[in-house]
Order: sequence, then structure tokens, then C-alpha cells
Amino acid sequence: MFKYIKTISYVLVIIGALNWGLIGVFNFDLVATLFGEMTYLTRVVYSLVGLSGIVSVITFRS
Repeated sequence: MFKYIKTISYVLVIIGALNWGLIGVFNFDLVATLFGEMTYLTRVVYSLVGLSGIVSVITFRS
């Protein structure tokens, strides 16, 4: 179970990093484009990416 959480969190962190890269280089927010500007679903995606970052920091060495 814990392995699945780590894997999902790493995938979401990568998605978040790619989205921030697109914002920085092209001023293009893929998440907002796909789900709408600050809709409920967009906020859920951003929240999950943030939580995944915390999980990744905590489980970095394990």
C-alpha cells in the first residue's frame, strides 16, 4: 500500500513540475487549460500535487 502512495506521489510531482515548467517557459498553465481557471477540479489537482510534494519530501530517503 505504501509503495503505491509513493509511486502516485512521484507521478503527481512530475506532473506538477512539468506544469510549472510550462508556466515558466511559455506562460501556459496546462492544468487550468484542461480543467478551467480555478474550478473545483483544478483546485483538487493543485492540492493533490502539493500533498504529493510533501509525501515525496518525507519519503525521499526510504
